[in-house]
Amino acid sequence: MRIVIGQGSCGIAAGAEKVRKALLNTNLKNAEISITGCIGMCYLEPIVDIYDENNKLTRLVRVSENDAEAIASYVESGDEKLVEKLIVSDEDSEFLSKQTRIALRNCGVINPEKIDEYVNAGGYEALKKSLCDMTPEDVIEVIKTSGLAGRGGAGFPTWFKWNAARSSEGDEKYLICNADEGDPGAFMDRAVIESDPHNLIEGMLIGAYAIGAKHAVVYVRAEYPLAIKRLKNAIKQATEKGIIGENIFGSGFSCDFTIKAGAGAFVCGEETALIESLEGHRGMPRLKPPFPAQSGFWRKPSNINNVETFANVSWIIQNGGEAFAAMGTEGSKGTKVFAVTGKVKRSGLVEIPMGKTLKDVIFGIGGGMKTDKPFKAVQMGGPSGGCIPADLIDTVIDYKALGATGAIMGSGGMVVMDESTCMVGMAKFFLDFTAKESCGKCIHCRIGTKRMLEMLDRITKGEGKEGDIELLEELCYSIKDGALCGLGQTAPNPVLTTIKYFRNEYEAHIKDKKCPAGECSDLIEYKIIADKCKGCTLCARNCPVNAITGTVKNPHVINTEKCIKCGKCYTSCKFGAIVKE
Repeated sequence: MRIVIGQGSCGIAAGAEKVRKALLNTNLKNAEISITGCIGMCYLEPIVDIYDENNKLTRLVRVSENDAEAIASYVESGDEKLVEKLIVSDEDSEFLSKQTRIALRNCGVINPEKIDEYVNAGGYEALKKSLCDMTPEDVIEVIKTSGLAGRGGAGFPTWFKWNAARSSEGDEKYLICNADEGDPGAFMDRAVIESDPHNLIEGMLIGAYAIGAKHAVVYVRAEYPLAIKRLKNAIKQATEKGIIGENIFGSGFSCDFTIKAGAGAFVCGEETALIESLEGHRGMPRLKPPFPAQSGFWRKPSNINNVETFANVSWIIQNGGEAFAAMGTEGSKGTKVFAVTGKVKRSGLVEIPMGKTLKDVIFGIGGGMKTDKPFKAVQMGGPSGGCIPADLIDTVIDYKALGATGAIMGSGGMVVMDESTCMVGMAKFFLDFTAKESCGKCIHCRIGTKRMLEMLDRITKGEGKEGDIELLEELCYSIKDGALCGLGQTAPNPVLTTIKYFRNEYEAHIKDKKCPAGECSDLIEYKIIADKCKGCTLCARNCPVNAITGTVKNPHVINTEKCIKCGKCYTSCKFGAIVKE
């Protein structure tokens, strides 16, 4: 018997390490206790998978350290009644059964800290095949056939970038992995590195061979300590086995690996800003051309792809470009990983073939809204993306279809919203992020995002005025046209899409001084309906500023001048006597 405990960052945060220690203390004699990464079912963590002698899986979810003895007894006796309340439901099992996992195929399955488990799962066979049976041109051709596009957001053909770097003159070339995942709500890259670091290494080594690079660099966020720890361990193990280093598999190809922990600047997700940071400079984008394929790291030919892109490479080499291209749509091949978060029942990592719809993900896999409020919109692509409204829920997930809505694929963030979300506030949230993350190099981004944020702040406070919407739109297009890099060029997207699809909410804030969603505190007022108030005093006791007065069993009153609109009275009232207006 094997007991495998999910220990990605999400699992550990939910208490998985406490569960592991509790299981070790039960002195189980007939079971091996091991760890794995994130299976993607983040909403069910901690997760414990139990495999019997025939490799049959029993999955236990929302496990606590107090369940350790029951689990140990189940392992010894086989009596499922002991863990019945913990066994994953058929409905929750659909979260995985409706997916097609390529980049995530080993995540939550193998131990990310043991290279042998990766090798036993077919790991490094694609690298051996590439180095021993294929030329670099053959590898690039297979990637071309697959139609693999960069999964970092832009969707640029991977083979084209590899071929450009290979064709550039120079004996010293670099292959760089962009693991600087900065979108709020996105955690795909972190999960892949934490759960399957050898898959990233293998994909990068194949890419390095294809372009002729002897140096590979992973630029990863310093906020991902577990990912960095496991990647360092994987590099050490691969080096000890001769998979990294000199004359790999006797092929004559050599490559070393370096990890750079970035300081957390969102702009360093842009490839030239990333290169500047790698060189020890402030992360600010360079003018292009020249492109990194001609002049990149240390002004040498360089190729940059993100984690998910490299995570697909070994599968493509092993299974053929045609197999990958058979999935997806005409212009968007293969699968895509999404981090589904927000007001959705089943949040976590989802990998689906391109061509599925937003509805397939949000309602089919995600289970729909976790509140009783209707679906309102989904933010795609993080701060660089856009807001897609409920009436476009059948939009196909591919680069062209999402682009037509005003959103972008991005790296794969998918934030689901219900009717309680203020769309003006949502736009303000993302503008606040991009304005703070602007590197300041170009005026359009540095000043333009600041002015837009100031306007949105005024509008959410009830200080908006006629013409603000039109001025916002004018600023948006000026910034998109004038900004130097992708951060500034895409920063206006959340504002443009919320104005396009939810203009009525902007008008309500400006003309009526009301927030239709009841979320902007400056535009709402709490009142007590006397006929419904039972005089229980609960609201008064929860008010932090003593703004509510009244006697027991008599209607209470809110002093609106003292009220700080914290909402504690609203959430504490059991009789629906307090309303937001």
